[in-house]
Amino acid sequence: MQRMPFTTWDDFATWLLGPPLRIVLVIVLALVARWLVFRAIAGVEATMVARAEEHQRGTVDRMLSVATGAEVERRRQRSLTLGSLLRNITVIVIFTVAFLTVLAEFGVSLAPLLASAGIGGIALGFGAQALVKDFLSGIFMIIEDQYGVGDVIDTGEAVGTVEEVTLRVTRLRDASGVVWFIRNGEIIRIGNKSQGWAVATIDIPVAYDEDPARVIPLLNRVVEDVWDDPEHQDKLVEQPSVAGVESVSGGVMTLRIFAKCQPGEQWGMPRVIRQRVKAVLDEEGVRGPQINPYGPSQT
Repeated sequence: MQRMPFTTWDDFATWLLGPPLRIVLVIVLALVARWLVFRAIAGVEATMVARAEEHQRGTVDRMLSVATGAEVERRRQRSLTLGSLLRNITVIVIFTVAFLTVLAEFGVSLAPLLASAGIGGIALGFGAQALVKDFLSGIFMIIEDQYGVGDVIDTGEAVGTVEEVTLRVTRLRDASGVVWFIRNGEIIRIGNKSQGWAVATIDIPVAYDEDPARVIPLLNRVVEDVWDDPEHQDKLVEQPSVAGVESVSGGVMTLRIFAKCQPGEQWGMPRVIRQRVKAVLDEEGVRGPQINPYGPSQT
């Protein structure tokens, strides 16, 4: 007859209060730790969004961003992405530790397992260097808020609007409608054209012999009218300024205007200003650059 592993109920109770109880406690503690960390991450997400909204109430341009909801949505997406990343890391760390602890309770030697895991990790690191580089770059891009969905960025390889940001790739759509998938690890530099504000530079060419003292007040009148126009005022951060004469060459005098715009408006506002400038200059009889069809005079 097979001998029972426990001769008395006291032996069984002693065994039950040993490894089985410790294993159950490890699992329960892992679940509780996961719940607590997830709760803390949710609180951090809410705090980051609240601080973003509060931080934007300091200046006029930030108030406009809050009104449109674009910046708040950008911060919200970034917070959710960071929260998802932290949750994944938390689950991996907590349950890996719990699994190893349970194995130790079953009497499994962890030294060979950890050695094998170390060797496997080194082999995986050598074989997947590009993937690891992409993921690390993606993590830092998200943490540092280098760009977000809806931003117009220059990656060196392509210029376009960000449609999706993941830990491995960034998806852009350029002005021609071409979709670019760029690995985060391959992006060396980023030029973000959509953060905060943008400056539009408008050059106005007139005839070489026109008097700047006559033309500049006309340009100032135009930029004041554009700034006072309700249709365009919300697209500008501040009133455009006339810098003055930029260059004089080849029978052409060029005057320059700077317009500080909301992100994405730096391409549309120059067209509006040029159209109004042309109408005013024509009305006042200011001549444009004179083109000599016969080339330079011969002496």
